[in-house]
Amino acid sequence: MAERAKRRRDALDQPREQSVRLLPQSPLDSDAFGRFAEKFARYMGTAQFLVWMTAFVIVWILLNLVGLFGLQWDPYPFILLNLFFSTQASYAAPLILLAQNRQDDRDRVAITQDRQRDERNLADTEFLTREVASLRLAVRETATRDFVRSELRALLEELEERGMVAPGEDRAT
Repeated sequence: MAERAKRRRDALDQPREQSVRLLPQSPLDSDAFGRFAEKFARYMGTAQFLVWMTAFVIVWILLNLVGLFGLQWDPYPFILLNLFFSTQASYAAPLILLAQNRQDDRDRVAITQDRQRDERNLADTEFLTREVASLRLAVRETATRDFVRSELRALLEELEERGMVAPGEDRAT
């Protein structure tokens, strides 16, 4: 179907449709970008990130309050630090959402596979249950060892009565 649509698009007797794009198409590999987003989101949720970010903020504030070495590029309201956090949040939120969407997709696939595996296991269990039930029925109809022994004793006694076998001959029981 896609090949047919491509041939139709490339046909010389058909005029090309001019599509207007506001932005050029991105050459980024969406899967690679998604993996990056997952690594980024995973790192932002670690204690190591929180410790480094806290250390950065403390150093920033101390340098700007005390003014060591004549450094005081962001005075008290810390507007530049606030801008830095806003920029970080504006990039972090979409990356975290992208990572969550990818995880949702993986969970959906895993749930589908689990459901299919459960259906197969249920079918196998039902089949084995029917087989065990049929084996139980078949075993009930077969002669047991005690039944066969009693029948052989009865047959031997009958043969002794008819005189075909001498009484008291070697009997293996």
